[in-house]
Amino acid sequence: MTALMDINQLLDELETGLRRILEQRGIDNPVLIGIRTGGVWLADVIGKRLGIEQPFGELDISFYRDDFSRIGLNPKVKPSSLPFDTEGRDIILIDDVIMSGRTIRAAMNEIFDYGRPASIILATLIDLGARELPIQPDVVGHSLVLEAHQRVKLRGPEPLRIELQDSGQ
Repeated sequence: MTALMDINQLLDELETGLRRILEQRGIDNPVLIGIRTGGVWLADVIGKRLGIEQPFGELDISFYRDDFSRIGLNPKVKPSSLPFDTEGRDIILIDDVIMSGRTIRAAMNEIFDYGRPASIILATLIDLGARELPIQPDVVGHSLVLEAHQRVKLRGPEPLRIELQDSGQ
């Protein structure tokens, strides 16, 4: 494993992009939801940077995955926690890495089970660009193309860091 990029630079990109979108859309009271595990770590950091005082939500999308029947239940599944009503709210949904779009689809399905938000802004730290579904982030820290034998992983929560894993060829 090797360190891949400067996490603070990526967080700066996310913060700047989110501030721009919030201003453009006139959103002054968003709530944050992080997708476990990396998205939760990021929601904590980004919430502080944006000055959002309301606690952020945490989603565990395990039961909403479209491959649930094939892969089964992860033994580390915890219930989702949304300490606010989603109905009519502007939500910033945060995940560490977007690839196929399937995790985000599952997250949105779960969010809508809690209520219909006014809007969802999607922010991801890394975009691997290998979409299987037409889901695109609104804000990205960095876009990256990996070789088939490579994986990118957010480690944390203290300190947060991005690592490139090489499984060999």
